Amino acid sequence: MVAPLNWGLGHASRCVPIITELQVNGFEPIITSDGDSLKLLKLEFPNLMHIELPSYNIRYSEKGKNLKWKLLQDTPRILSAVKAENRMTEELVKELEISGIISDNRFGVRSKNLKTNIFITHQLKVLSGTTTFLSSIINKQYVKKFDQCWVPDFEGTENLSGIMGHPENTPIPVKYIGLLSRFQKKDLPLNYEYLVLLSGPEPQRTKLEHLLLKELENTRSRILFVRGKMTEKKEIKSKNRYIQIENYLYGKTLENAINESRTVISRPGYTTLMDLSALGKKAFFIPTPGQPEQEYLAASLQQKGLAPYCAQDDFKLDKLEDIKAYKGLSNLGDCMSFKHLFAFFESE
Repeated sequence: MVAPLNWGLGHASRCVPIITELQVNGFEPIITSDGDSLKLLKLEFPNLMHIELPSYNIRYSEKGKNLKWKLLQDTPRILSAVKAENRMTEELVKELEISGIISDNRFGVRSKNLKTNIFITHQLKVLSGTTTFLSSIINKQYVKKFDQCWVPDFEGTENLSGIMGHPENTPIPVKYIGLLSRFQKKDLPLNYEYLVLLSGPEPQRTKLEHLLLKELENTRSRILFVRGKMTEKKEIKSKNRYIQIENYLYGKTLENAINESRTVISRPGYTTLMDLSALGKKAFFIPTPGQPEQEYLAASLQQKGLAPYCAQDDFKLDKLEDIKAYKGLSNLGDCMSFKHLFAFFESE
């Protein structure tokens, strides 16, 4: 069972190479998730079994500064969903004779009847501002209920997650598996000056969409604007004939689009950073307001001279000129051998 959290498309996206390699190594993946994450994985793997899990229904506040309060209010509902997905997981393990679980940030997708419960996260230390200590303790209590933790990063000083993925103490055995990306670098002609990649919970996704369309409407650069909405309905059009708008892209189409773009404009979500590192792209980042994780990652990349960023409310078209002074992201190395990782299931 492979179960990514439905919080933007990043968790589902980084499970794509894992699901692919499970099949290559003779396993039968069963995909479980909800919302847009489940829709994306249905498109990527139409021939596999897909099961809908209870939804966490995570939404951001209208104002970033209220995010912690909003999440605190939502905590009882989220914990209820965690319990519900745990009950459902136990039923599925018995019914489908599941022999292993890979949960990407879904706390309830684990089984007490298995010793092969794996949790994937790049946040062993959960940044939440003044409440970082508390959020990290709560996270640790859930993570230690699993049998192994995979961190999609490198163990040494050359890493992407920084203090989030490299705390002093870890709750359970941790494996640093290298960066996960479904993409490969290709030598393709440049077709777009900018590729806008949007994702993440509402309402902040829509707010950034409106801001970027307004700022980019007068440019004559070729732009591919991917909204990150898993719907076929054409909801918006641009007044600028140089802007091509797509609701979503996936698979080879998205891989080619990134390779064909000079610069990517996006949130600094961790999966996006792994993908752009794999492809060696230049980027400009706009962190989700009130999300310390993204603010930390963006600041870290700027400090290293890799990519600039700015706050959402501060974005103007001329900010993109800053990109020229930065090197861009680069590939930090290969992922650990999947055959070696999957030996954990075979040993059981």
